[in-house]
Amino acid sequence: MITQERGIADPQTTEKILAIGMAYDEGENNNDPAAIAALFTEDAVMVTRGGPVNGRQAIEKWYTDRFQGWHSKNHIIKFDGNAAHLIGTTGNELWATGEWSDTGQGNTGDPRTIKGYWAAIYNREGDVWKIRMQMWNITPAPVAPPEAK
Repeated sequence: MITQERGIADPQTTEKILAIGMAYDEGENNNDPAAIAALFTEDAVMVTRGGPVNGRQAIEKWYTDRFQGWHSKNHIIKFDGNAAHLIGTTGNELWATGEWSDTGQGNTGDPRTIKGYWAAIYNREGDVWKIRMQMWNITPAPVAPPEAK
């Protein structure tokens, strides 16, 4: 159920959306492309820094390729305000935004932390919520100040 006056999901729906975030973290931390892809609708779009990836099958392949060179160890998704927001009036679409971070290991063997922001649209399919559209960025590390001469 949606609380339309405030435009945010009710507590039960919010729990389901937050559970998607926890399942996403778990899929990342287990380097499990199939588990991550299962969170998306069949026709989902994921907008990456390399461009859009269209469809659940392509999203699974994208993660399979990604995990060849990056192994997540501590992926964490945070929701802005712990709430999903209503789109329209049917109660079948929500949006949410937040931050993410990941400490992982690349092919060089050195662990490093990356982070950024994300936005997603969720669709309800029966009693199950899935990600319909997701986009994210990687926030560049701060530039070191020039050395004094």
